[in-house]
Amino acid sequence: MRQLVGPGTALLRRLREPAPPQPERCEFCDVRLPGEHRHLADRDERSLVCVCTACALLLRQPGAAEGRYRGLSERYLADPEHQLTEIHWQALRIPVSCAFLFRDTALERLVTLYPSPAGAAESELDEAASQALLDASRLAAALEPDTEALLLRRTEGRIDCYLVPIDVCYELVGRLRLCWHGFDGGAQARAELDGFFARLAERTATPRVEVLS
Repeated sequence: MRQLVGPGTALLRRLREPAPPQPERCEFCDVRLPGEHRHLADRDERSLVCVCTACALLLRQPGAAEGRYRGLSERYLADPEHQLTEIHWQALRIPVSCAFLFRDTALERLVTLYPSPAGAAESELDEAASQALLDASRLAAALEPDTEALLLRRTEGRIDCYLVPIDVCYELVGRLRLCWHGFDGGAQARAELDGFFARLAERTATPRVEVLS
């Protein structure tokens, strides 16, 4: 049986195909952004906004937007001598092997998030557990609120601890969401984690003790 091909067939085929991703634009001046671009932390909305270089520099000026927006850090630090243990990890009460923590000035507390198939999910810690985590790594004393995070990963026999710009953590969450399968993410998500942390280890520096004391 011959398949009839009419003038509308190609149109129907195109409608079934997913729409191509739209280019990201600056959320202030609407200029088109490159793949690698800047972000600002919006303290009122507890979110990140994509911005062009010009808007980023403008909004980082003292008094701009009443201090609502903060530029993100560019530091990548590692703490191989941290004192985080399995007890600290169990206190996080998360079902996966990765989490990140940051100081939220709007909530005036430490926030703990972890990757999930729905995006970043929050694990609520009590004050004692939060303080114990902070005391276990010297990086915590250098953590800039809203813009930097402690990124943790638990693997067999060890816990890795990094201080990174907070948008790096949300990038990881987005990557894992695209390949998540099953309860813990599955083999593809674990491979994505391995690659992500391998690249992270290559670009991090180990800070001097006196810098963070």
